[in-house]
This record gives sequence, C-alpha cells and structure tokens, in this order.
Amino acid sequence: MKLRPGNTATLKQLNDAVTRNGFTMKDSNATIAGTVADVIGKPTLRVSGSHDVLALVREVSATNAASLVGKSVLVNGTIPEAPKGKTPDSIRYRSITEQSN
Repeated sequence: MKLRPGNTATLKQLNDAVTRNGFTMKDSNATIAGTVADVIGKPTLRVSGSHDVLALVREVSATNAASLVGKSVLVNGTIPEAPKGKTPDSIRYRSITEQSN
C-alpha cells in the first residue's frame, strides 16, 4: 500500500482496513514525519497528523534519535508485524533526518 505525502491515516485505521479485506499487516517499509520525544528515557516518534506514538528502534548504522528530541523529523524504516489484534507500536529505522519547519 502506498500513501500520498500528507496522508493522516492512523496505523489502527490502516491495520483495520487490511484486516477487513482478509489480509494480515506484515512488516511494512515506511517513511513517516513526526516529532521525536523522550518517553521514560527512550526515543519515540509522535506521528504528524495522528495520535500514533512509535518506539524508535535504531538499526546499526542509523543516527541516534535521542539527539533529536523535540525536533521535527522524517523517519525511514520498517514497521514490524504486530501480534494479531494489535496495532504496531514501533519502527526499526534506517535513517532519521531533521526537517526544517
């Protein structure tokens, strides 16, 4: 599924649509805009246009997201398949870049 930039569908809405059509949401490549926040000492992504919050899980060569807390960013990575009936809650990111406002 490919969404246009600026789309504000939540992960729950996407997961529900996929399930409703008889499929399971698998690992998904994603590019997501949002703001990095610190939640209990761990970097998270507050997704722009929704209330989704994803744990940021860094791949080996990626920049440390903790240095970008409070900044608007663009994250490129993989949203892992969630257990049945659950909504994904993390993104394994390959790159994270600060965006100018």
